[in-house]
Amino acid sequence: MKIALDPTPFHHTHGLLEFPRVVADLGYKYMQLTPHADFIPFYNHPKADDELVGQLKKASKDAGIEIASVLPVLRWSGPDEDAREAAVRYWKRAIQITVDLGVGQINTEFSGRPERAEESERAFYRSLEELLPIIEREGLHVAIDPHPDDFVEQGLAALRVIRGVNSPNIGMVYVASHTFHMQDDPSAIMQAAGDRLRVVHVSDTMNHHASHGLRYITNPPGNAARVHQHLKLGDGDVNWDEFFGGLSENGFLGRDDSVMVSSVFAEDDTAREVSRYQLNTIKEYVSSVQ
Repeated sequence: MKIALDPTPFHHTHGLLEFPRVVADLGYKYMQLTPHADFIPFYNHPKADDELVGQLKKASKDAGIEIASVLPVLRWSGPDEDAREAAVRYWKRAIQITVDLGVGQINTEFSGRPERAEESERAFYRSLEELLPIIEREGLHVAIDPHPDDFVEQGLAALRVIRGVNSPNIGMVYVASHTFHMQDDPSAIMQAAGDRLRVVHVSDTMNHHASHGLRYITNPPGNAARVHQHLKLGDGDVNWDEFFGGLSENGFLGRDDSVMVSSVFAEDDTAREVSRYQLNTIKEYVSSVQ
C-alpha cells in the first residue's frame, strides 16, 4: 500500500512544481495530485502542457517521491449534453497527462446531479463507452468516489453502478469523510468492493445525523445542502478501528497497487504539523491491525 499526501492545503502558499519537495519534507514517499489551476482544474480543460508535465515529473524524481494518483473532477456524468461532451474531451487530455507522468491510478467523482439521477447515470455510461477503451488500452485504473451531492451517494449503490461498467479497470474510492453520507455500513461497503477498492482518503468528519439530525441546522429548513468536513484523524466521529479493520479484512493494506491518501482540508494554518501527524497516526493504525 502507498501512503500519499494530498497537497491541497499548500495550493495557496506553493506553486505546483514545489509540491514534490513539500511532500518529501513532510516524510511522505507518495503524492496525490488534485485539481489545481495550473494542472487539471475543476470542471475545465487541463491547463498543463507537455513541458509542464515533464517539469513536474522531473521535480518528483528530484525530490525522491512518486505520484501515486491523479484526481481530475470533470462533469462526465453531467445531464447537460454539451457539458458531458466537453468533459469527455477534457478526460482524454487528463488521461494523456497521467500516462506521461508514469502514473497508473486515477481517482475521481461521478460528477452528476442528484436531482437528475436517472439522466446522470445514462450520461455516465455514455461517457464510459468512449473513454473505457482508452483507459483499458493505457492500462490505467480509474476509481470513483460517490461524493455527497452526486447522483449516487450511497456506498453499495455506487458499487452497483461501478460493477455495471463491467471492467476490472474501474473501481471505487472510499473517502472516510463521506462515511455518514454513504449510509451503508463501512465494513459492508469494503467487503462488497473487494479488490475494486483501490483508493481511500483518510480525514475525519462529524456525523451530521447526530442529535436526531439537528447537529447542523441549515436554512431554509429542508434544503438540499450536504455537510461534511475533512478534519485530521481523531477530530470527528469516524470509527477508525472499524475503518482500518475493514481495510485489513478487505486486503487493501497488503496490496501493492492500493493508495491511502491523507486529505485534510480544514487545517491550513497548521498544515505541516497536521500532515506529519496524519502520516504517523495512519502508520500506527495500520500496524495495529496487521
